Amino acid sequence: VQLQASGGGLVQAGGSLRLSCAASGNTRSINAIGWYREAPGKQRDLVAIISSGATNYGDSVKGRFTISLDNAKNTVYLQMNKLKPEDTAVYYCNVVSGSYFVNYWGQGTQVTVSS
Repeated sequence: VQLQASGGGLVQAGGSLRLSCAASGNTRSINAIGWYREAPGKQRDLVAIISSGATNYGDSVKGRFTISLDNAKNTVYLQMNKLKPEDTAVYYCNVVSGSYFVNYWGQGTQVTVSS
């Protein structure tokens, strides 16, 4: 599975951004697809993920971020509203695929929220 993420950028606090991640290759084997983020000096944390139609969000983004999936385009979106400076991070698209639940990662896209 190959992943191509886009949509990051610089935004002021309170603003919105939408990230996109297009999956290609053996997309029929995907078990879960979603987003993680990594801020400088911190570990990579879950932002949001979809698996078998169910969604799960990190506590810090609940109520502000929405993940959605366009199956026809094999593309997952992350709508980010009410952005805060602490949302600043590199955002990575992630897929868990196949019988062995192999993780695949996109190239990362920078999101910077200014105060």
